[in-house]
Amino acid sequence: MSAAFKRGDRVSWNTPQGPTCGKVERKLTSDITVGGQKITASKDEPRYLVVSDKTGAQAAHRPEALERVR
Repeated sequence: MSAAFKRGDRVSWNTPQGPTCGKVERKLTSDITVGGQKITASKDEPRYLVVSDKTGAQAAHRPEALERVR
């Protein structure tokens, strides 16, 4: 089962440039466009909108792609 995250949680995820960290902005449960890319989300398959600490860029990730950072 995937972890549940809330706004403000510090998380890390992998990018093509290597691992990066940021904060959860919100849980997505409906379709949305982020950075010009359509994101499909639902209550059964949510995504999390995260903001990179390094670049400030937003991205949406599946819960299993995120790891909580202390």
